[in-house]
Amino acid sequence: MYKRIDRKAIRTKKHLRIRKKITGTAEFPRLAVYRSAKHIYAQIIDDQKGVTLVAASTLDPDLKGQFGGNKEAAKKVGMLTAQKALAKGIKNVVFDRGGLIYHGRIAALAEGAREGGLEF
Repeated sequence: MYKRIDRKAIRTKKHLRIRKKITGTAEFPRLAVYRSAKHIYAQIIDDQKGVTLVAASTLDPDLKGQFGGNKEAAKKVGMLTAQKALAKGIKNVVFDRGGLIYHGRIAALAEGAREGGLEF
């Protein structure tokens, strides 16, 4: 018989493996990305204090209703995250793709954040 692949468990395992190496500090906070079927979310987190410094998603009032869960929406979320971060004086971040493949919407969000002025 065939064994069923649990993709969520695989992603969680990858995410934990990545999080062993990546932590956000005050100088280099962590840009964490979560992708669902309809939306994409980004947070800039200081792991030492356990505080979310900046958050943006396709559900933000600035972007809500304009986009669905596509690459264009992800790029706009990246740019919005960068704008909010620069307003708080955050320029350098560490990118945490959350166990997801760096492709498609994840890569578009990272590209939008870089265009917005974040460095990682």
